[in-house]
Amino acid sequence: MPHSLKVRAVAMFEAVQEIAIYIHRFHNLDLFQQGWYQIKITMRWEDDEDVSFGIPARVVQYEARDLGPSSIYGIWRIDDTDNSFSTQPFRIKYARQDIHLCMMISFNLSLGRFEVLPTTAVILKFELMYAPTFENGADLQASLDAYPAAVHEFRIPPKALLGLHSYCPVHFDALHAVLVDVSIHVSLLKAASTAPRNSRNAEFVANKSYDTLDQGLSDAASVKLKAFMIVKALLTAHGILLEELQKLSKAVDQAIDIPEFVSKRNDMKLINSVPQANQFTTEVEISGQRMPQNGLEGADRALDFETAEKLRSLSKRELLNCYHSVGNRLLYLWNIFLKFHRDNKTKILEFLHDAWAKDRKAEWSIWMVYSKVEMPHHYINSGVHRRVSSLWKLPDEPPQTAATRAELHRRSIAQMRINNRSIQDMHIFGDPSSIPIVIVERVMNAPRRTISDNSYLRQVELVNSHSFQTGLNLDTANKISAPQTSTRVLKIVVFVHGFQGHHLDLRLIRNQWLLIDPKVEFLMSETNEDKTSGDFREMGHRLAQEVISFVRKKMDKASRYGNLGDIRLSFVGHSIGNLIIRTALAESMMEPFLRYLYTYVSVSGPHLGYLYSSNSLFNSGLWLLKKLKGTQCIHQLTFTDDQDIQNTFIYKLCKQKTLDHFRHIILLSSPQDGYVPYHSARIELCQAASRDKSKKGRVFLEMLNDCLDQIRANPSEHRVFMRCDVNFDATSYGKNLNSFIGRAAHIEFLESDIFARFIMWSFPELFR
Repeated sequence: MPHSLKVRAVAMFEAVQEIAIYIHRFHNLDLFQQGWYQIKITMRWEDDEDVSFGIPARVVQYEARDLGPSSIYGIWRIDDTDNSFSTQPFRIKYARQDIHLCMMISFNLSLGRFEVLPTTAVILKFELMYAPTFENGADLQASLDAYPAAVHEFRIPPKALLGLHSYCPVHFDALHAVLVDVSIHVSLLKAASTAPRNSRNAEFVANKSYDTLDQGLSDAASVKLKAFMIVKALLTAHGILLEELQKLSKAVDQAIDIPEFVSKRNDMKLINSVPQANQFTTEVEISGQRMPQNGLEGADRALDFETAEKLRSLSKRELLNCYHSVGNRLLYLWNIFLKFHRDNKTKILEFLHDAWAKDRKAEWSIWMVYSKVEMPHHYINSGVHRRVSSLWKLPDEPPQTAATRAELHRRSIAQMRINNRSIQDMHIFGDPSSIPIVIVERVMNAPRRTISDNSYLRQVELVNSHSFQTGLNLDTANKISAPQTSTRVLKIVVFVHGFQGHHLDLRLIRNQWLLIDPKVEFLMSETNEDKTSGDFREMGHRLAQEVISFVRKKMDKASRYGNLGDIRLSFVGHSIGNLIIRTALAESMMEPFLRYLYTYVSVSGPHLGYLYSSNSLFNSGLWLLKKLKGTQCIHQLTFTDDQDIQNTFIYKLCKQKTLDHFRHIILLSSPQDGYVPYHSARIELCQAASRDKSKKGRVFLEMLNDCLDQIRANPSEHRVFMRCDVNFDATSYGKNLNSFIGRAAHIEFLESDIFARFIMWSFPELFR
């Protein structure tokens, strides 16, 4: 008998973890196959791989879908065998298609396996189920249930389990690129089954249970400790939810009417009010009036010392009363939130999305290293052989130095313990030490060159991410990018593949651009597919024609549907696609469009050709291509297309104003990429060139100076110039020919999008 009473007393102080998942929209970003799709959701504690502990407890369909029977089949369902929730199957027919699901699913997780509160994280698992279009009826569901086409998992850290409201985009993977607009809402609640029917019963049970425990059980102190911890956690969760409701109410400009006894702003007052505030209804009222001044203000997220000491001094009966009182208030607030969310779902999602986007730079700063350098005045090569100031020396091997720096940073990440209050994408946080390291170098303008000044870099300053961001002069950037409200801004991005490439090679970067700016128009250039072995001049001419045709078509369409204002024309190139872009921009037919140039992203582009390439094995391959196949573009890349190096194609291209008109220039490189010389991708000096006193050395410096002169902005202009060094996890490549010759990293730029997410979401103003 005493043992059963002990169990009952402990069970009276039970809490439950509630996690509500709102699924707003399924957007087909880049699915390869038409057919039937379905989203399946499960939830478990992180330290248990086999069992799903989350139980779907509530499903609310916010609104009827405007889809016909040909686009949606059946209804949502809960599977008790694995405690999963599945949306109704929906049919995807075309790119950029939207399916609005608008449903809230609440999962409950029992805390019985823990001594008091959760010490491990919760894993949310989203599965994308697929069935071919020809399936229907029972066969359709059987096909959907067979196996997931893709999986995307997220982690809710223990610190976030007391309260969290966050946007959570679900993308699945590169082969099933979608955007599922999801928001996650978390709170600790009092377990509903533990509440007595009335306060008199509560007092009777408490008296009898504790009297018995005091007489016969040695661990009564542990029972009180658990009671103290549970009540303390409920008070903290109450404060968090009250504060989050305040934020949401202000964000959507909609008042929430909350009784005074629920919206108490001080934990001490909340505890002191326990005896007279045990009973109230749980009906929710949303007021259309302005927010009351005494309502949702200043809820503390953590208990202060005085409150904690007050809790410790309470008797067991008082703790039980406090548990029920605070628990009921918290449940009341949670129900208010659920109704408020249903009435304001879209505005709340937009607010949470904006907050999520603003947090990307800080969230992903673990893998980002920021620095500022001053743009060189000029590389000098006249009279006395002077190139580099004695105040700054080039490292012996810049690629190796960069790789070593990134590897040291990667090792430090392996020692980190990441336990913040944000939802963690397991594509990134699942194995943090395997994620690419991005070293971002902001190149600052220096005064125009003078003959007497021979400095290369006058200053190198390491800065943290905050000062780096402020260095971008975002106010100016926003003024530049802010369109007139009465006109429409036509934004076009052109993606150009590399040698023997495919027009979809850069689709992962395109997808990230679309996530940042869904209204952008994009051209995946096809005009040079299967033609990249020829003359760069011919490839550039074809690209110019393709771009002009596309831009004019979009201009005509935009003019028909509204007042066309500004035009922003951006380019993204991979490998020799960058030389094709620059060649196209040098075409006379492109001159009327140069004033529209906006952002240029160069992904491992050989802007200075293959002079001073240190990859002897790759150089041998180039020699074979020239000798056996007579590949014209390889001759041009290696400066063997003319006996006089000053008559070669790339030398003349550097004289053309092909970079001068872009507002933002981002050069992506990798020291692991053996296909493109490191200095050529970064448009910077290399050690071999600095020591070369021959004509080749002078020509190289001349080309380098010509390119930097174009990039250097006039004092009156705002231009962002960044070099981004991407260092992939080389251990994932293994030991093979691709990694040995440096091809693996060159192709990794096309097969991974994490580096692009880091860069683009850290500086979204450059891509809007």
